[in-house]
This record gives sequence, structure tokens and C-alpha cells, in this order.
Amino acid sequence: MSDERETVIEVHGLKNCFGEQVVHDGLDLEVKQGEIYGVVGGSGTGKSVLMRSIIGLQRPAEGEIRVFGEPMLDGNQRNIQGIRKRWGILFQGAALFSTLTVAENVQVPLREFYPRLSEKLLDEIASYKIVMSGLPADAGPKFPAELSGGMKKRAGIARALSLDPELLFLDEPTAGLDPIGAAAFDQLILDLRDRLGLTVFLITHDLDTLYSICDRVAVLADRKVIAVGTIPELLALDHEWIQEYFRGPRGRAAEEAVEADAEARSQANGGAEA
Repeated sequence: MSDERETVIEVHGLKNCFGEQVVHDGLDLEVKQGEIYGVVGGSGTGKSVLMRSIIGLQRPAEGEIRVFGEPMLDGNQRNIQGIRKRWGILFQGAALFSTLTVAENVQVPLREFYPRLSEKLLDEIASYKIVMSGLPADAGPKFPAELSGGMKKRAGIARALSLDPELLFLDEPTAGLDPIGAAAFDQLILDLRDRLGLTVFLITHDLDTLYSICDRVAVLADRKVIAVGTIPELLALDHEWIQEYFRGPRGRAAEEAVEADAEARSQANGGAEA
């Protein structure tokens, strides 16, 4: 059955090298509008390198990358700049500027792309994005050092949302969070996708995240994407790494947690209808 949704990200024949080390060779993927697309793979498979290639921080040796239909490698620079306004990025560890307050961090992309905005409007937008990310309204004047790990992630999300993007790139968004904080952050991503109609490209090793919010998951191995699908579709594949990863103790625990949550929701809905 064909998927008629717009293709937001297209990568074809990607090759990334660092000296003689080949990280990707012939990598292909497509991300559809509105989906949460998870990317997993073992250590050294180049998950972050893939994201950096798409957003223009890593120049691949070969291949084609398109975002919203625009060629990103050798395309028109004015058009590429326009595409960059349509995405937001959360790097590993949030990557906040330590000398700027939360509000000032949120304003960085706005000042870059819209330098004529008034200070009043910048403050209003930052306040709105901070609350949207789940932070308290009084978080704006605080510095990153005054925030917990989970609050830093949410401040990073507020900055990623500053330009009202259509596409979010998230690199290990729940890394370092406790299970409760990670689950709350997963729910935030799901809520933002549903409320704002976002497309989400999400790199993670967190099985709970993969089971809970990802519509499709791409598996990186052997220098390319070896499989893409829902988790049930991936589990049906006879590949050693996939089976070990998703059917190991943590994978089984994540699957059981999702099933228990679905059953609880079903019972709650049944009780409400009664």
C-alpha cells in the first residue's frame, strides 16, 4: 500500500568517510510528513553523522539529500536558507549557550533569521515557546547551570521551536534522563507532533521511546539502512542485530510496558463510556 504523504526528507546513495574509515556507503531513507521517524544502530554506525549530513554540518563524499524537495548539497543557497527556517534542532545534551539565559537561548535563531524583530516581540515569543516546552514561566531568566537535566532538554526544545518549524531533528533527546523524566519528554514530543503537525527525525537508543512514540524505525548497520518499518515489522525480520536489540531484556520490558499502558487506556476509556 503506497503512502501518499509528502516526503519531507530524502537521502539517496549517501557516503560518508573520515579518512579511510567509511561510515556510510549507499545509504537511502525517506521520511514522510507528520511521522516520528526513529533511527537506531550500534555504536559507530553513524547515527549523528547522518543527521549532521542532512542539516548541512557534514559534507558527504557522495549522495543526494533533499529536504522539502530542495537539494541540500549543491542547491540554491537562498532556497537552502529558506529550508533551514523550517526546521528546529535539539542536539545531544541540549547544547545551550551557557552564558545566555533560557529566554536568550530561545531567541538565538530568531535573531539570526529575523534581525529586525523588536526586543518586546522577541521576549513574547521566547516566553510562549518556554511554556510550550513544559517549562515554568519563570524559567526564562535562568541560566542553563541553574536547570536540571530534564529542564535543559525542554529549554533546547523551546529553542528548536522558536521559528515555528515543520520539522524537528532530535539527537538522543532522552539520554541522561531518569525513566520518569524520559517518559514525560517522550509524551511532550508526541503532543507537539500532534498539536503542531510536526515531522520528527529522532535518533535514539532508548527502547521505551522507540516503542512509545515512533511511527517507523530505521536500523543502521553495515554502513547503510538495512531495514525500515514499525517495530512489529522489524521483529519479523531474521537479522541477528535486530533480534538481539529488540528482543533482549530491555526490548521485552519496553514492549510489555507499552502493552500494559495500552490496556490501561482501553480500560479507562471503557469505564468512561460506561
